[in-house]
Amino acid sequence: MFFKKQSIELKTTKEIEKMRIAGKVVGEILEKLSEMIKPGITTKDIDEFSEKYIRKLKMTPAFLGVSGARCPFPASACVSINDEVVHGIPNAFRMLKSGDIVSVDMGVFYEGYYGDAARTYAVGTISETAANLLKITELSLQKGIEKALHGNRLGDISNAVQTVVENAGFSVVRDFVGHGIGRKLHEDPQIPNYGKAGVGVKLLPGMVLAIEPMVNEGSHEVCMLDDEWTVATRDGSLSAHFEHTVAITENDYEILTKV
Repeated sequence: MFFKKQSIELKTTKEIEKMRIAGKVVGEILEKLSEMIKPGITTKDIDEFSEKYIRKLKMTPAFLGVSGARCPFPASACVSINDEVVHGIPNAFRMLKSGDIVSVDMGVFYEGYYGDAARTYAVGTISETAANLLKITELSLQKGIEKALHGNRLGDISNAVQTVVENAGFSVVRDFVGHGIGRKLHEDPQIPNYGKAGVGVKLLPGMVLAIEPMVNEGSHEVCMLDDEWTVATRDGSLSAHFEHTVAITENDYEILTKV
């Protein structure tokens, strides 16, 4: 995977500024959801809040209408509960309850460019294992981002994520990966959450990456549910998902989706 020829677009300062604006909106929504998410709300409530926020700012929900195997994605936010890893479809009849964990993944399209981020939330009081899963997944994202530096290799990001996760006794999902982002929601390079340090494409200023650890409590294996969108853990264990859009600069990195 690391040695596949890839076409990576370097972004200009002006392009990154547009992505910064899109990313800021994604970050704001995810931050506001931390106050909104509680027992009794539905996954559709989360989606409707997100879409209204985006459209109020005259921007476009990035996920709504994205092509899928059976049909386009029907919502503005992916909302995945407990053993669901990614791409959960919001539902007006699915209510959150205390003890759940819920992952929200969303994107914004602004003047030709995308921002993309995700976060997993505790609903009410959750178990110690679930709390540790969230903590470790977010930490693995942080450690991966810290390797997104000019001169490093793509494998340095992947290895940093994998090391944090596996040292904690959890597993990284291998069937879904992070990605480049810009004028398209998904661009090269693919960014696995596992791999060897020091290998892969060299990181350069102007690269913009959506780094997104998906971490399972049990096995890394996943399966597709009948709606042909929702991905769940094969063994029914919990899963968490954190993501940021990150721009590589000459001497550092910038998290474009951080409030």
